[in-house]
Amino acid sequence: MTSDKGKLPAGLRADDEDDLLDEEEFEPEEYDTLLRLERLESVEEEMMELGITTLEEVRQRIADLHRELDERERTP
Repeated sequence: MTSDKGKLPAGLRADDEDDLLDEEEFEPEEYDTLLRLERLESVEEEMMELGITTLEEVRQRIADLHRELDERERTP
């Protein structure tokens, strides 16, 4: 990653180089695990923002929204 003189390529900081090296060491299985972790953390964040604490509440809100949309379609 560094040039002969020990300088980093333009726009690359030392921290970035370490991150790139770390990324190159990921195995496909580890990468997939990290992606799933990121997805689940995003779901958790969304649920917290919506005030939802259980999967049952998610399902209930989905059903409610489907009913609401169906009612709007029927109303002229």
